[in-house]
Amino acid sequence: MKRIHFKISVVAAALLATMAAHAGVTAEEVAQLGKTLTPVGADPNGNKDGTIPKWGGATDKPVGNWTYGKNRIEYWKHKDEKPLFVIDASNVDKYKDKLTPGQVGMITSLKGYEMRVYPTHRDCSYPDFVLDNTAKGAIKSKIAANGWSLEEASLPGVPFPIPKSGIEAVWNYLMRYQGVGIWWPDAYTTVSPKPGSTAGIVTRWDQMSYYPWGRKGTQSPSQVHGIQQGFYYGFTEPVALAGQKLIQTYFFDKDVESFYYFTGQRRVRRLPSYAYDTPLIGFENQYPNDSLFMYYGNPDRFDWKVVGKKEIYIPYSAFESVNLKHRAQGMGPYIDNEVRRYELHRVWVIEGDLKAGARHSTPKKVLYLDEDTWLAAAAEEYDTKGTLWRHKEAGIMPAWEIGSCENATLVFFHDFSNGRYVTDSNVLGGGKDTKFLSDEKEDPRFSMNFYTPENLRSISER
Repeated sequence: MKRIHFKISVVAAALLATMAAHAGVTAEEVAQLGKTLTPVGADPNGNKDGTIPKWGGATDKPVGNWTYGKNRIEYWKHKDEKPLFVIDASNVDKYKDKLTPGQVGMITSLKGYEMRVYPTHRDCSYPDFVLDNTAKGAIKSKIAANGWSLEEASLPGVPFPIPKSGIEAVWNYLMRYQGVGIWWPDAYTTVSPKPGSTAGIVTRWDQMSYYPWGRKGTQSPSQVHGIQQGFYYGFTEPVALAGQKLIQTYFFDKDVESFYYFTGQRRVRRLPSYAYDTPLIGFENQYPNDSLFMYYGNPDRFDWKVVGKKEIYIPYSAFESVNLKHRAQGMGPYIDNEVRRYELHRVWVIEGDLKAGARHSTPKKVLYLDEDTWLAAAAEEYDTKGTLWRHKEAGIMPAWEIGSCENATLVFFHDFSNGRYVTDSNVLGGGKDTKFLSDEKEDPRFSMNFYTPENLRSISER
């Protein structure tokens, strides 16, 4: 991994000091990136107990000749590791200080639910050009005057490696590097049965996320015309939903634009408000839009604050979640214990409280962001009474094809109010792996020309 050092002239230092005052971070602080801090702002040291090791300095590489389509876990150097211990209802109090409230709730309310804890691995980083952009952009990255949108950043990179506010930390997550885009060629979302029923929901689909700022080089929000993401989703199963498709464009500073193809109408319709807590189509109101990928969409309805850092057992090295030989996820009372793997990591704890005058069904959100990657490994949502409503987790693992780590291969959340759970981005038993692309030339669909209502009409059945 390339180390980042700074040589600043007197004139440049003065300029940086002026810019830093505006951004809230000093040139002296930024100069610690790649030195006393990792290039993205984490503590490179282990903890005093030795249960968290030093940062490894680079993203883990596969053992042997791995190529896309091969079972990832078979090429992971720690695949034969055994759990150090198991946390369950009999010993949860012993480990409570390193668990989230949601994790404690899962263990204490679900019979047989357990967390298998493995040795911690800190083998996640980013490609050198992403780290270079992080260093360049740390001084000039800027939240707009509206208090929530990302006005300036050097992308792809971590905009605020030394965050001074909660909204900066949230944008670090929203701007996580996942290449120029992701393709889920054959994946599933499941919803467990409602109380008193044995019939859950199983949907199968094709999905793509395109990040025009994710290409190699340096782009600002304005250089990509304010576009944060292009998104495509198309149902293939069940029959009642097959053929329905969605295309969206997310922006840095305004509301999402959404268009949906309804097979029964044979028409593309604009969805005027398909964001925030609006339920996703097809999931019996169990899946709000902004629960996608742990937290999704514009962060403008919440006041975000940094609570601090904490050591937490989070889902990590989650290769089992993309083990193509594993059986398809069942419909038990929770996600199978053997699919989930936990490690002790330091996380940023970020809380979001609903702004005065804003509306949302979950007026409080908590994100747990892994310090090495800024990826959300766990999250919680609270209802209007302040009661814990949902616990969410997403396993972090290396995406070898792009040289970084990701949390987009198996996401689940549990609803404490009715006992139901959702799994998403689930490729277990599907036979096709999630693919991360580093170059738009790998697939012609990774262009904003694909994410238009006109194209949606052309690719949908008439």
